Amino acid sequence: MNAGQQHLLDLYRAAQRGEAAPPAPGTHAVRTAREIQQWHHFRAVVTAPVDRLPSRIRRAVRSAATALLRRETGAAEARDGAPARLSS
Repeated sequence: MNAGQQHLLDLYRAAQRGEAAPPAPGTHAVRTAREIQQWHHFRAVVTAPVDRLPSRIRRAVRSAATALLRRETGAAEARDGAPARLSS
């Protein structure tokens, strides 16, 4: 059943019960899209810069790289018996 058929069925049920007819499909789509866009703009303004997506991605990449470097240096220490140095 598509949206048009469902709407016709809802119209029929509303008429049988004496209720108000439901809005047609897509009637409020533009308003809803605008409200979602405004919500995203609002969240961008009130979200701290540290919690924004680019910062979270940077933090995740940095922590993953650090974990890999620690794992490699740990393997080098176990192999050589001496602490390995990280180049800056």
